[in-house]
Amino acid sequence: MHEYMSEIRVWGLTCPGFREEVSRARRWTRDILNGHPSTEDVAVIVTELSANAIRHTASGEKNGAFHITLALAEHAVLVSVADAGSSSTVPKVTCADDMAVSGRGLDMVTTLADRVAIHSTGHGHTVTAELRTQQPEGHPW
Repeated sequence: MHEYMSEIRVWGLTCPGFREEVSRARRWTRDILNGHPSTEDVAVIVTELSANAIRHTASGEKNGAFHITLALAEHAVLVSVADAGSSSTVPKVTCADDMAVSGRGLDMVTTLADRVAIHSTGHGHTVTAELRTQQPEGHPW
C-alpha cells in the first residue's frame, strides 16, 4: 500500500446500460488497481456483475444504468455493482448444468471473492464482493 494511503479509498462509476460499458468498467477497474495483486480477479468480478446488471435488470433497458463502487483498503478490496432492478429478477448463485451456456457468473464471483453479499436497495439490487489481499498478523482469518 502506498505510504500516503492509510485510509480506505473509494471510487464510483455510473455507466449507461450498454454492452460496451462492461469493457469500459473493466478498464476503469484495472486503471485504479494498476499493480495491485487482486487486479485481474476484481476485473473479472466487475465484468460479470456489470454484464448481469445489463442482461437481467432494467439497467439494460432504454435509459438504464448501473453503478460500480470500488473501495481499496490495506487488507481488502471491495467492489459493488448496483443495478436498476426489475420486478422479476433477484441475483442468486446457481449451479449451472455442464451444457448450459450461461448461469455461471455469480458462481464465478463467489469463487474469486472471500465474501459476497446481495442487498435489495428498494429499486434494485447491489452485489458486493470482498477480496482480502493480506492477512493482518494475529487476525483469525
